Order: sequence, then C-alpha cells, then structure tokens
Amino acid sequence: MRIYIETYGCALNKGDSAIMQSLLQERGHIFVNDPKESDVIILNTCAVRLETEERMKQRIKELRKLNKKFIVAGCLAGAEPGAVVSLAPEASLIGPQSVEDVIKAVESNTRVVSLEPLEPKQLPKVFEGKVFVVPIVDGCAGECSFCITKLARRRLRSYPLRAIVEAVKEAIRRGAIEVELTGQDTAAYGLDLGKTVRLHDVVNEVANIEGEFMIRIGMMTPEQAMNDIDGLIEVLKNPKVYKFVHLPVQSGSDKVLKLMNRKYTIDEYKSIVKEIRSKVPIVNITTDIIVGHPGEDEDDFNETISLMKELKFERIHIAMYSIRPNTVSSRMPQVPDYIKKKRVEIANKVYEDVALQVHSEYIGAYSNVITTELGRKGSVIGRTINYIPIVIRGENVELGRRYTVLINEASYYDLRGIAIL
Repeated sequence: MRIYIETYGCALNKGDSAIMQSLLQERGHIFVNDPKESDVIILNTCAVRLETEERMKQRIKELRKLNKKFIVAGCLAGAEPGAVVSLAPEASLIGPQSVEDVIKAVESNTRVVSLEPLEPKQLPKVFEGKVFVVPIVDGCAGECSFCITKLARRRLRSYPLRAIVEAVKEAIRRGAIEVELTGQDTAAYGLDLGKTVRLHDVVNEVANIEGEFMIRIGMMTPEQAMNDIDGLIEVLKNPKVYKFVHLPVQSGSDKVLKLMNRKYTIDEYKSIVKEIRSKVPIVNITTDIIVGHPGEDEDDFNETISLMKELKFERIHIAMYSIRPNTVSSRMPQVPDYIKKKRVEIANKVYEDVALQVHSEYIGAYSNVITTELGRKGSVIGRTINYIPIVIRGENVELGRRYTVLINEASYYDLRGIAIL
C-alpha cells in the first residue's frame, strides 16, 4: 500500500513515526509525500497544549475528507480517544505505546483500536538527513498535575540496551552523524529494569560504537537527574557527547512546583545546575518554563524571572499554561488569560536579553562544528560542542562534515559564522 504519514510534537513522537515507518516498510509498503496519492493516511498527533489539540482536530477533519483509510496515532488518540472518535468514527486508533500494532491497522479490513501499552521491541530503522532519533525510554515516573501526556503514555518502558546499540550501529553505517537519545525523561531509563542499567550506561555503550558521530542526550526531569548525577556528569565529559542538558524547571517558585507535583525544590534544582556547570564548564543548560500555572501569583512569577536571570539558561522553552482535560491542574482555580499573556511577554523579553548576552560572548571565537541540517537561503546549520546552533555561510559547505567556523554574529536564538576550514 501507499502510505502517507504526518507527524506532530516532540522528538519521541518523531521516533514513534520512524518506528511505524520501519515496520511498514519491512512489510513492503511504500511511503508517499502527498496524502492525495496514498491508500492509507497516518496522523501521529500531539496533545500537549490546547492550541495543539485544536490544530490536531482541524487536521483530522481535513484529512478524513480525502476518503482514504485513516489511522489516528499518538497522544491525542491515547489521551482523548473519545474526541477522535467523535470527529472520525471510521478511523483506527493507535496509542503512542502501541505503535507496533500499526501493521494491523494498515492491513486489516476492519477498524482497529489499540490503546494499551505493548512491550517495547521495535526501534527505528529509518531517519532523515543526518540525525538519527532513537527512543530509549517511553513514559515517565512522575505524576505532574498539568500533564496530559501521562494519560497517553501511561507506563514507563525502557527499550533493551542491546536493541538501542544495534539500531545506532545501523544508523551510523548508513550515514548518521548525530544520534539523539530521546524520551519523556531519559534519566528514568532503567527504573523499570530494576535499576541494573541506567542512562549513563546507555550513553557509554552508544559512545563506544565505532564511527565519527555525536550524541545528544534528550530531556530529563530534575528528580531523576539527581538520582544519577555522577553518571550523567561522567558521560557529558565523553568527547562524543554534546555538552548539553535539557532540564525543565517549569517554575522558579517552590509553592508552584508543589502544586505541579514536581519532586524537587528550587534549591535542589540550582544545586544540580551548579554541580554540572562546575564539572563540565562549557555545558549548555536548557530548560522549560510554564507561565500562569494555577496558583501562580505575582510573587511566584517574579521568582521565576529571578531564576532565569540568576542561572542564565542558554535556551528556554516558555509556554503559557493551558488547561488539559482530566488533569489535576484543570480542576484548580485558574489564572486569568490576560495575566498569563502579560507574564509570557515579560518572560520572553527576559529570556531574549539573557540569551543574547550569553551568545554574544562567542563572537570572535572559533568553533569546531558538525553540520547536521540545511538552513535558509543556502545556509547550513552546524552545532557547537555544547549544541548551540550556528548558521554557517560559505561556499561548498556540506552536510555531515566537520568545519572550523569563525563566529561573527549572535542572536538570542543562535550564532552565525563563516567556515574557514
């Protein structure tokens, strides 16, 4: 069959789509780039925010009009199956922890609903460009009050270490030069395996694979990072590992963290950041912040702003809190929208000022980078050793190669430079 797949959301969702594509290609199915040319449409959905959910619902309406065999996969299918059925009652539903049942959904003559978690076995065998995204753990050990993803990915599931290593070996053989180890909480790896193997073991095994490539460690929660801090610091020192840690703090207020059911204090978070920075000085600490969570007052918000200024994060993903159905936070008294919008504007301005200040320190420096993706207007994007993007301009700059770049410009988002070698 000719299959069209459309993916939204995080790196884990992209990994799930790659798993589905790998499974279906092994069965002889062909993937096309236009839904109108397909026999089957797979929509891999995200539901993390209200506006994202509305976009997913609109896309379901648009795609079902093509009268193709229709499969709705991902977090919206897993967390709100009723909403999907109301929009497309004929569609098959595949939850984000049931992606291996996509074969049944594609090849069956009847509608398939598979929402219960399966044992994690298959890993991606396909990737685009030079970056291989490989899920290492699915689900998380937390119970955050605001999170709808927990309702979709209900069980913590670590992929077998041997399978991860074999998948990466094959990707490197086929030309990948960046490996992203992804998950909702990569530091939770192995909790379901009796803690006999942890995140640092995975990184070490992958780093021992022959070949010239770099490893990016995906997002992790502070509470799990604390439990493996020594192992994390050691693997960050490996020359094959980007000096990059995505460590969402979500709020600078202990009161709000408690309402969010996050299992750490701000002092504990600061101690993690300071310890990592003291032992890996060039590390890039990236974080996430939710503005306007229920219970956040002006003092709480100001504590978040103070934390941003104090810790000088290289990058911050700032999101305005939005109500997600069936979550604890949705039942709390809400912060008015006009206040949330004002606070987001303030937080974004602070972030841009801080990040520009941090990035400006790189101007005039030389950096050895690997080019991983195409940019705009003929540019190529490379990454510094601490995973800051550099827009490279120059003749004959190719993907998948190392270059020495002279950095001559900075923005709050990235660096710009010229390849000289």
